[in-house]
Amino acid sequence: MAGPQSLRELSPDCTSPTPPAASQILAGSLKAPLWLRAYFQGLLFSLGCGIQRHCGKVLFLGLLAFGALALGLRVAIIETDLEQLWVEVGSRVSQELHYTKEKLGEEAAYTSQMLIQTARQEGKNVLTAEALGLHLQAAFTASKVQVSLYGKSWDLNKICYKSGVPLIENGMIERMIEKLFPCVILTPLDCFWEGAKLQGGSAYLPGRPDIQWTNLDPEQLLEELGPFTSLEGFRELLDKAQVGQAYVGRPCLDPDDLQCPPTAPNHHSRQAPNVAQELSGGCYGFSHKFMHWQEELLLGGMVRDPRGQLLRAEALQSTFLLMSPRQLYEHFRGDYQTHDIGWSEEQAGIVLQAWQRRFVELAQEALPENSSQQIHAFSPTTLEDILHTFSEVSAARVAGGYLLMLAYACVTMLRWDCAQSQGAVGLAGVLLVALAVASGLGLCALLGIAFNAATTQVLPFLALGIGVDDIFLLAHSFTKAPPGTPLWERMGECLQRTGTSVALTSINNMVAFFMAALVPIPALRAFSLQAAVVVGCNFAAVMLIFPAILSLDLCRRHRRRLDVLCCFSRYCPCMPPLLFLGSSPTCPSLAFQGLRLACILSASSSPCSARVIQILPQELGDRTVPVGIAHLTTTVQAFTHCEASSQHVVTVLPPQAHLVPPPSDPLASELFSPRGSTRDLLDQEEGSRQKAAFKSLPCACWNLAHFARYWFAPLLLQSHAKAMVLVFFGALLALSLYGATLVQDGLALTDVVPRSTKEHAFLSAQLRYFSLYEVALVTQGGFDYAHSQRALFDLHQRFSSLKAVLPPPATQAPRTWLHYYRNWLQGIQTAFDQDWASGRITRHSYRNGSEDGALAYKLLIQTGNAQEPLDFSQLTTRKLVDKEGLIPPELFYMGLTVWVSSDPLGLAASQANFYPPPPEWLHDRFDTTGENLRIPAAQPLEFAQFPFLLHGLQETADFVEAIEGARAACAEAGQAGVRAYPSGSPFLFWEQYLGLRRCFLLAVCILLVCTFLVCALLLLSPWTAVLIVLVLAMMTVELFGVMGFLGIKLSAIPVVILVASVGIGVEFTVHVALGFLTTQGSRNLRAAYALEHTFAPVTDGAVSTLLGLLMLAGSNFDFIVRYFFMVLTVLTLLGLLHGLVLLPVLLSILGPPPEVVQMYKESPRVLSPTAAQEGRLRWGVSASLPQSYARVTTSMTVTFHPPPLPGAYIHSASDESAWSSVATAAADTSGNPSLRGPSPTAE
Repeated sequence: MAGPQSLRELSPDCTSPTPPAASQILAGSLKAPLWLRAYFQGLLFSLGCGIQRHCGKVLFLGLLAFGALALGLRVAIIETDLEQLWVEVGSRVSQELHYTKEKLGEEAAYTSQMLIQTARQEGKNVLTAEALGLHLQAAFTASKVQVSLYGKSWDLNKICYKSGVPLIENGMIERMIEKLFPCVILTPLDCFWEGAKLQGGSAYLPGRPDIQWTNLDPEQLLEELGPFTSLEGFRELLDKAQVGQAYVGRPCLDPDDLQCPPTAPNHHSRQAPNVAQELSGGCYGFSHKFMHWQEELLLGGMVRDPRGQLLRAEALQSTFLLMSPRQLYEHFRGDYQTHDIGWSEEQAGIVLQAWQRRFVELAQEALPENSSQQIHAFSPTTLEDILHTFSEVSAARVAGGYLLMLAYACVTMLRWDCAQSQGAVGLAGVLLVALAVASGLGLCALLGIAFNAATTQVLPFLALGIGVDDIFLLAHSFTKAPPGTPLWERMGECLQRTGTSVALTSINNMVAFFMAALVPIPALRAFSLQAAVVVGCNFAAVMLIFPAILSLDLCRRHRRRLDVLCCFSRYCPCMPPLLFLGSSPTCPSLAFQGLRLACILSASSSPCSARVIQILPQELGDRTVPVGIAHLTTTVQAFTHCEASSQHVVTVLPPQAHLVPPPSDPLASELFSPRGSTRDLLDQEEGSRQKAAFKSLPCACWNLAHFARYWFAPLLLQSHAKAMVLVFFGALLALSLYGATLVQDGLALTDVVPRSTKEHAFLSAQLRYFSLYEVALVTQGGFDYAHSQRALFDLHQRFSSLKAVLPPPATQAPRTWLHYYRNWLQGIQTAFDQDWASGRITRHSYRNGSEDGALAYKLLIQTGNAQEPLDFSQLTTRKLVDKEGLIPPELFYMGLTVWVSSDPLGLAASQANFYPPPPEWLHDRFDTTGENLRIPAAQPLEFAQFPFLLHGLQETADFVEAIEGARAACAEAGQAGVRAYPSGSPFLFWEQYLGLRRCFLLAVCILLVCTFLVCALLLLSPWTAVLIVLVLAMMTVELFGVMGFLGIKLSAIPVVILVASVGIGVEFTVHVALGFLTTQGSRNLRAAYALEHTFAPVTDGAVSTLLGLLMLAGSNFDFIVRYFFMVLTVLTLLGLLHGLVLLPVLLSILGPPPEVVQMYKESPRVLSPTAAQEGRLRWGVSASLPQSYARVTTSMTVTFHPPPLPGAYIHSASDESAWSSVATAAADTSGNPSLRGPSPTAE
């Protein structure tokens, strides 16, 4: 090792004391980590001193800056759109949703209003005439809802979704149909004549009563109007749609109803229908061909006999379809009814929302309370209202939470001693954290990060609990400054000792929340970013503004003013003796200036109570000090003798140091600490008759640090206690691993809605009885539909074979546009063949043929060539559909134009949502001009869809299975050149679970690595960082296991908490680890020291966090209670256990060695090997010490300047051990003799 470097030369104006032969040799293992930490602490020291010098300015400017940021809350935006909140950013679902909106617009689909009826007595059958009558009462009441807005009345017939009004040549019939065209309502009442009562349209014809669906027989009406106008086209349209007699040909639920039509099957018999038999197989709308409502859409909890016949059901459901805001706006744009109100899409949305709210209200009130049935109503507006309520800030709960924290902080930091009390500091600290939270959220609003329910409901309380932790730590450390610290350096000393811990915990918390932002759910990404920003603002407030508050409070304490009521002052009789250590002002250039000890004894019984005794320092030699230590603290004992005769106090330093383990003190008070945080202890020698030291009340002395020192640490660090702790946490870990296997994926909407509400009852009934989801298989552009028909049919077949897809009835044709299109072509080809065979259609004329035959004629002669568009020779040489069931590619897009224009009632083509939409084309059988023969081809399709229904989806595993199957089918189609993707709510909100666990594990692993790097960098001890990361990993696993036992499912929200738990757990571990790392002695002794000085602030921080979370328990939303309050509370308790129980035990067994080793050279006759081996280092006194001597323990602060480069140096010392005389004259104007100490003889 290189030779030692000498200390700098003394300045000429200083008198260098004689270097004594010290009885103590300090040998340091001074490495780069120690020097780097000393350098960092030096920066913190400078920061604290600067803040203390300008505390008023810092406080004013800090509050001004944070207040300005808090004003950003005025521009905050609360997001409640489910798609914007839950669809993964940048995922394939997000890209697919963007593609759908790009092609179809933001509002392309209808909205659904639902009524679910169940019996009040659970499990009772609802397939009775009485139950259906009550269902009719509720549905009829809801269908007659009207709202008045913008001077207009809006009813169901104006805003409901209609599949498409056909174009009719006869203007009178077209206007009548437009008024009568029914709304799409899926209801079990459609099996009966009473389903017509829900349709509100009416028309008027001279000589007839008002035409309504309750009395409309379309077949009879056409017969009556036939002699007056040509309605063959309309008749053919109705025949193709299989409208028949519509509702009047269906049985009456109540045959005694006076309006029951004579055409009803049970009109004359007056017998009530068999409800179960009528509902078996589902019901039909006014079109039997295109409007078939399957049983699963209408009935829930069905029970069948062995032959499959429907016997009973437990729930009924009716669904009313409304137009979207854009559709409603387009429908009435330019209409005479809205030309005077400035009609806009926003107004259309307001109309729909008002109608939906009124619909739900009237439907829920439709049945009397004593009814045997109950109605549950729901609409999209209801869900939006829930989300708005969910996202609102509860001012009462926020105020209650912060008031509770204010009270706790004030009471916890109050002391009997007004000079040690910090109640006002606690109040100011909590208010400062509240301001920091507001400023952080304001900054997020200015940055454009949207707020959501997690931001408003959880973050204010979580940030309060986390932020107050550091407040307690700094305040606790500030009151425990080393004795003798100059008043103007108190804040610097505090930040020097605790700033590293605060920085480490805050940085880890920010890193944790930033890592949680890896979860690609927008709502949780926003929450994580906002939490990270708020933690950063808390960190800035704690490190910059709170020290200014402490500095101002120090002035109050120095002036002996009352706490909280600082305008008043009084004498504090409970002030303990103050021990000051300082440097000589005459030798500022010395690296070590020495020790001045002043003992102020305030015992009223002592005759020396008003005396201040000074002892000039005993100097350490320039070759006995390890150069490189920036700040060292050790503790020695002096013995004070009060001479009654001369009323002098004589303080004697011990002539010989030896090691004695005292039985009365479980922990050594003379612990070596680079942070200088050893407490000042005043102890009496046993048997002393003169009480020179102040003795306070027992209730005033007891605190958490006292408990940790004298009870907790000695008990915890015993060998058998360690074994029990390791066994307990091992068992807890094993149990948690089992609990982790119980955690299921998922987040049901019922968890979000408050319990005991009508909305929750509806969602519960829907989840139980009607777990149906409308989805679509979307085909994109980028491939040729005409040449990919076989691949499209195969894709549909694979998708239809999925377990979750609801199969259509055996008697029903497939529900896809391609099948309908092909079947329609086959139908008109058959009509053409018949007309051709009978001679009604020839090569040159089709006027005598049927409508379908004429359409086929026009399609067959198309060539697709712009120069020669027609070829009549193809009439007999080609078919519209070949033998393989495929449409000729050259006819595909021209036939698509004809089919969409001729589709009966527009029901089949409307399911496809074609984009670009095919051009309109009107067929006139009697027009034989060339223009009418030419059919414009539709543009190549970029968007089309096949509708499906998914059923049986109860658990998240069911959704995942269905999603994986759908994705696999699309992937197989992609290999055939078809670009397709599934669309619908299951794919929007459940696809995240496909990779959620992988994302969770990745985020936790990356965060643990980042935590290791941050801890290793700031602690400069990879060994310690490994132990911290090990404890944090155990906490995460145990929290995950507890979730399994509590029945909390894994979704993106618990994932964020689990990821953030790593950062929050640092709050409970790093303080203990840092205290252990920077102390000297055996592992047990260092662990005990760390517990003594961190037990109180860590416990206070945990309690403050629990108090911050306590207000979440009062939330109306069970979701907040289960997923935030319970999980975060368990996290806090686990952190407290691991930080104060497991980590100290692990450190006492596996902890790293001390960074600085203190060795003593003592005489063999004095050294106690047992005590030395146990690390219980103490200064002792000989048995011959006079009883009039009192033992005083104090701290000695030794200050050195660090070398230019980090390194370790051991200075040689003289073997001669002697104590120099310490008796000098005191600076006293009276000239009284000073106290003297004995001069020990050299060995």
